[in-house]
Amino acid sequence: MKRKLLLILSGIFLLSVSAYSQIQKGNVLAGGDIANFNIGLRSGSAFQMTIDPKLAFFIQDNLAIGAYINFGLTTVAHSTATSYGVGGLARYYFNDKKNMTPLRHSRFFIEGNVGINGENVSGGSSTNGLGLGIGPGYAYFITPNVGLETLLKYNGIVGFGNATTQSNLNLNVGFQIYLPSHKLKSRLENDTR
Repeated sequence: MKRKLLLILSGIFLLSVSAYSQIQKGNVLAGGDIANFNIGLRSGSAFQMTIDPKLAFFIQDNLAIGAYINFGLTTVAHSTATSYGVGGLARYYFNDKKNMTPLRHSRFFIEGNVGINGENVSGGSSTNGLGLGIGPGYAYFITPNVGLETLLKYNGIVGFGNATTQSNLNLNVGFQIYLPSHKLKSRLENDTR
């Protein structure tokens, strides 16, 4: 019991010492957007809420590659729209050597995605096909391993259905958890021996 407590306390200390160790090669990003405020680029667009879980691996410092899933539901004036998607994503965190971020424990990033996406409206149009998205974001690390984020992202679908294209500008708010790499885990185990 004492060994486990010492291991946990050592881990908390090591994680709090380095503010940006969470975006190093080998670490894992897991989380998602918990709110998505859709600003439609077409007339008659409506407010929509979605769930967008993400999982990515840092293949080098500041660069993560992974996958996303999204599901959304919108109801407007006797009409229901369902959106869905699955695909790959890439995220790059900008190096902050010049202290460009307004807060000490934060980073700007850019995220892009490509996958299979669609939106189907009951009694209306549908678009299903290739989904593309790109946009800038800002992550504030409330702890060394948890980031609160906002992301302004253009999303488009090109494909088939009643409407061959669809595009939106979304403001996403969510959080990510940054899990340490195997190197840090082994260092924690060696420190407690």
